[in-house]
Amino acid sequence: MAAADYSALEAVLGYHFTDRSFLERALRHASWCNEQQPGEREEDNERLEFLGDAVLDLVVGHRLMTRYPQLREGELSVTRAQVVSEAGLSDVAGQLGLGEWVMLGKGEEKSGGRTKASILADVFEAILAAVYLDGGFAAAEGMVNRVLATRIETVEFKGFYDFKTRLQETSQARMKATPTYQVVQEIGPDHDKRFVVAVHVAGEEWARAVGKSKKEAEQMAAAEAHFRLEGSDIGKKSKSPKR
Repeated sequence: MAAADYSALEAVLGYHFTDRSFLERALRHASWCNEQQPGEREEDNERLEFLGDAVLDLVVGHRLMTRYPQLREGELSVTRAQVVSEAGLSDVAGQLGLGEWVMLGKGEEKSGGRTKASILADVFEAILAAVYLDGGFAAAEGMVNRVLATRIETVEFKGFYDFKTRLQETSQARMKATPTYQVVQEIGPDHDKRFVVAVHVAGEEWARAVGKSKKEAEQMAAAEAHFRLEGSDIGKKSKSPKR
């Protein structure tokens, strides 16, 4: 099979790959790989997604610290959660047209995989990892600054510590359920303890976070769960699943 021409995609990303195999791997969804012949299967983008998530957290965290020196640790964490939420990343990926490039299996293609928030967010993170592996941290940082600058500059600051209420409203509306919180671990000595809190909705864990107090950890977990639920199709009447 002839190699694809990714020049248009590189132009959108603002980065030209030295080794395009990184980019190609970032675009391979597991559903596509699973449909290839056993001897011809290539690695999907899930490992790159894992790496891209870590790179994204570092780049966005550093930019937020520099841009907003007045914010405290908990505020920075909640702000970053807004920027890198599945809903936020899928919006950016959609604007960049990444759905047109991802390689999908026939089933995912038929079910509208090119516009699914989870797939778009994942391919964004995988492409970021590909840029990082090909060009280093500076290249990855440059891409994030180019495509996420608007989200970072316009991030919502109101109600930093009201995400428990916001999650409760969202979960009641979408799932008819109330969130519950559980301290799953305590880390460190008494004078410098950290609390790990998990939030469950309808019996399923939606997020967990670490904070210097139980309240801080609960708010950070609520923020992550809120953005995750808000970006999902659960409870959206216009997108009810077909049976």
